[in-house]
Amino acid sequence: MPQPILHTERLLLVPLADRHLDLEVYLDSDLEVLRYLDARTPTRHEVVATHQRRMAMAGKVDGLGFWMAHLSDEGEEGEFVGLMMLPPAHGPDQPDDPTVCDLGYRLVRRHWRQGLASEASRALLRHAFDTVGQSRVIAQTMAANAGSTGVMKAIGMRYVRTYYPQFDDPLPDAHLGEVEYEMTRTMWEEMR
Repeated sequence: MPQPILHTERLLLVPLADRHLDLEVYLDSDLEVLRYLDARTPTRHEVVATHQRRMAMAGKVDGLGFWMAHLSDEGEEGEFVGLMMLPPAHGPDQPDDPTVCDLGYRLVRRHWRQGLASEASRALLRHAFDTVGQSRVIAQTMAANAGSTGVMKAIGMRYVRTYYPQFDDPLPDAHLGEVEYEMTRTMWEEMR
């Protein structure tokens, strides 16, 4: 099953493709957008490498991957909003389980605090559980990232843990740790 185009009231979520590379470069050029991810903006070459990893990861579990969110303009791609992520869980602090995926979002700054990350995340949760058949969706961020944890709470995810990974060059507030939230299939079905 390929990644579908997803629709919400205000958004069109289009599966990430090579034609979106310049939008990824644009998004990653704002250090404030990357505040809880990196201390510097990546070079174009680094964004290209990340794009290639995302494209490869999108093929690991049918239906999971990355979407570019746009304001919906009568069903067409309007203004670029951000990158929505729903890849299989990966990384040292995530389970190695194909029935668990990792929710993430990164929005252009002018689209912050409009409920768009929550709106898109709800669509991704619906897709993860109702279409792909995932058992659990997790989301992780720095404990200091109030905006991101606010989205997790707004969409009904529950707090699981705080953990303290070691970094060679930690970001400010890294000493507060990272938090993980989850939505299980049971939680999703009870919400509906």
